[in-house]
Parts: sequence; structure tokens; C-alpha cells
Amino acid sequence: MDSTLDLEIGQVVRSKAGRDKGNVFLILDILDDKYVLIVDGDVRKIENPKKKKVKHLAVYNTILRDFQSRLKSGSEVNNAYIRKLLEPFKENI
Repeated sequence: MDSTLDLEIGQVVRSKAGRDKGNVFLILDILDDKYVLIVDGDVRKIENPKKKKVKHLAVYNTILRDFQSRLKSGSEVNNAYIRKLLEPFKENI
């Protein structure tokens, strides 16, 4: 997958390349057809998201609708909340 056409905000992804290889993230924003902003609430906090190429991500089919709706409504989303959402995915690795 080299395009953001099939991706959504709140989708769970895993890094395939770079120093963060193997880590699980959430898509915070889609910048263009090749780049997204990702966060994990730990190393990559919501205040400082990582810009990552889509081709360096393994995409899960899971979209966290609660995270997505909180972002759209402007509700508070903090790093602890993101870590809690990603916890079940980190256990599978």
C-alpha cells in the first residue's frame, strides 16, 4: 500500500521501517497521498506526532471510531487515552 486512499483517521498501523520498527500507532491525520501523522501516546505524543510514509506502515483493518469521533468533536484526547487504546494491539506483537 503506497497511498492514503484506503486509510482513515483513527486506524491502527504498525511501523515496518525506521527506528520505530515494530511499534503500533494510531493515524492522527492524513497529510497527502503519501504521508500521515502517527501517534502512540508514549514516544510520539499527540503534541509531537511523527510524519511517516504510508509505504513504511503495515495497516490493520481496525479503526477506533471512539478516537475518531473525539477528534472530530473537539473533545480532549490525551496521551494516556491513546496508550490505553493501543494496549491490546501491543500485546499481539
